[in-house]
Amino acid sequence: MKLTREKIIDAIRPVEDPDLGMSLVDMGLIYEVEIDNDNNVDIKMTLSSPSCPIGPQLITDVDMAVRLLEEVNQVNIELVWEPPWDPETMAADSVKDALGIW
Repeated sequence: MKLTREKIIDAIRPVEDPDLGMSLVDMGLIYEVEIDNDNNVDIKMTLSSPSCPIGPQLITDVDMAVRLLEEVNQVNIELVWEPPWDPETMAADSVKDALGIW
């Protein structure tokens, strides 16, 4: 089966920010997913705050979730800070509702 961006996103979706209990995908923290011809996966993601104390664990959780897909060869995760995370424009409506953003 062909490895797709949607498959990668679906694999990451269960990974939650433990403080908020919300999916990193739904929060809009996964910025880019690229797959090359050898099924190597490059992910650009951010955190809700540069001082997030669980950042390293979240990166590990995303890495492990993607590696569970049989088709995946290697995973590279780059933590980026540009653009800064803005839940008003990046988060799913369900996250905005939970955070009281409207």
